[in-house]
Amino acid sequence: MSDLNFDTDVKAVEYFHKKYELLKKEISKVIIGQDDVVEKVLISIFSKGHCLLVGVPGLAKTLLVNTIAQALGLSFSRIQFTPDLMPSDIIGSEILDENRKFQFNKGPLFANMVLADEINRTPPKTQSALLEAMQEKAVTSSGHTYKLADPFFVLATQNPIEQEGTYPLPEAQLDRFMFNVWVDYPSFQEEVDVVKSTTSGTSVEVKNVMTADEITLYQQLVRKIPVADNVIEYAVRLASKTRNNPDAPEVVKNYISWGAGPRASQYLVIGAKCHALLRGKFSPDMEDVNAIAVPILRHRIVRNYKAEAEGYSVEKIVEALLEKA
Repeated sequence: MSDLNFDTDVKAVEYFHKKYELLKKEISKVIIGQDDVVEKVLISIFSKGHCLLVGVPGLAKTLLVNTIAQALGLSFSRIQFTPDLMPSDIIGSEILDENRKFQFNKGPLFANMVLADEINRTPPKTQSALLEAMQEKAVTSSGHTYKLADPFFVLATQNPIEQEGTYPLPEAQLDRFMFNVWVDYPSFQEEVDVVKSTTSGTSVEVKNVMTADEITLYQQLVRKIPVADNVIEYAVRLASKTRNNPDAPEVVKNYISWGAGPRASQYLVIGAKCHALLRGKFSPDMEDVNAIAVPILRHRIVRNYKAEAEGYSVEKIVEALLEKA
């Protein structure tokens, strides 16, 4: 699989689908329910994107990321974002060693999977340092550039309640995240199963299903999968429909002040590719685009005052656009 030519691509797709099923099985040993959240996080990883999770405390977001990291055989670090966190606390800093020479001491960003817990609790300076690392896959300290781990994936969380004393991410920085995924409460039966498994004293071992090298190959495979022109045009048309212009649909004119940019179109196509591969398909169709449209567009659309006053959600706007697409 090291040489991804056409013949091995077919085998790679089949193998990737089997590995994904094994991956889900391992993750489900610890994470009960949240299948859609798990799938979106995995799509982000295999698409070389990053993911923003929005949910109230206590929904096992940290456990979810840690479990996925174990199943993928990746190193994991968790950063608790606070108002006094400085960029050097996450990037690292130069220290004077016993030989009186400066040596770079790596921060928690130097891991394959980084959980940025409550990213909106820290000032913009530290947020920017993280977002720069996400974009460049490298950090700069004292004039020296240091490459981050490969693969590198950031999963940031935000608490939708308790907004006092927070620093909300601007729209331009939110655009760096491939997905904005809502983590909802479990169903009654799922919560019963969670309580049973976490109060029984039994421990579950998550097996390593993939390696970092395999993930890199699958990321390359996602990029190589062919897409029909009409599917690309469909994705671009969907993103452009969110923009308020004279030809925009009525729902956009009435409720949107700012729409999604070209990065949304790119992520719609790449996300659709990965969504198709996870189902054993060799090329995505419009249904794959629709399946990942809401979490990709959710944080790229700015509602106007009328939408907020009437309680017209972004999800409802996107669903209306999908019906007319």
